Amino acid sequence: MVIRIKSKLKEFGNSLGVVIPKEFIIREGLKPNEEVVITIIKCGGILKDFFGKLGGEAKIDAQKMKDESRRIWNL
Repeated sequence: MVIRIKSKLKEFGNSLGVVIPKEFIIREGLKPNEEVVITIIKCGGILKDFFGKLGGEAKIDAQKMKDESRRIWNL
């Protein structure tokens, strides 16, 4: 099972945690103490870096960039 949510990190003592919204917990039947795997992708960094490398001289095909972004995000 794979679910994708966007969440902000919260401080818990000296640690950071992610809150999973209740709607996803119910929909996916998640239970306390159940093991899950979390993949972390920092929002805003991927495309920002990509645009910065192109500079003003390159002609950008917006559809190709959207397709590539979707391909990366759906790994």
